[in-house]
Amino acid sequence: MRALRLARWGAPAVTEGPIVVFASHASWWDGIFFALLARRLFPGRRAFVPMQAAALGHYALFRRLGAFPVDPRAPAEAFLATAARLLERDMLWMNAPGRFADVRQRPQPVAAGLVRLAERIPEAQFLPLALEYPFWSGRRPEMLAAFGPPLPGAALHAMPRPARRAALAAALGATLDRLAEDAMARDPARFFLLERKRDGMGGFFHRRRDAASAAGMDPELGR
Repeated sequence: MRALRLARWGAPAVTEGPIVVFASHASWWDGIFFALLARRLFPGRRAFVPMQAAALGHYALFRRLGAFPVDPRAPAEAFLATAARLLERDMLWMNAPGRFADVRQRPQPVAAGLVRLAERIPEAQFLPLALEYPFWSGRRPEMLAAFGPPLPGAALHAMPRPARRAALAAALGATLDRLAEDAMARDPARFFLLERKRDGMGGFFHRRRDAASAAGMDPELGR
């Protein structure tokens, strides 16, 4: 990637207390995106990311970035209990669709686990996060991000599940729509530049891979 940019209107409105970041899911790179944003915008707070156990088995390096396994065949209560425990002192970052979904899809899919999370942790703030990877003038794509206004968990908890799912999807869709306007403008002045590397943002992944190899671990599996 060419650079990590945050929309000037899209800085996170809350940084303290239990926070659930729910994001779009257009790319495999989203997990790296989470790690970079957490490091720059929420220093001192650990970020945890649910990931399907089968995928994590192939890309175990993500464990080093805070990923933990989720079995989609297991009862949702197992995921909810883990999430509640982590949110006692850390942050939860998750892809709202639970699968890859085009950022232009409306409404955005919302996984059942996210819908139920407000029932378990009503004191949390739910932050929508829009992610895009457009090509501008360079040979590498940009990493663009924007947070939307937080949704109080208590308000979500008070809704029936269908209405809660719709509220989460609408918040994420509105954030994606606004970020798309800035992405199409191709104007770096609309963004804060959070990070830029001469070797591209992919260097973050490769440095992790090389460190794992030097430690005697499989560079692909991180073990």
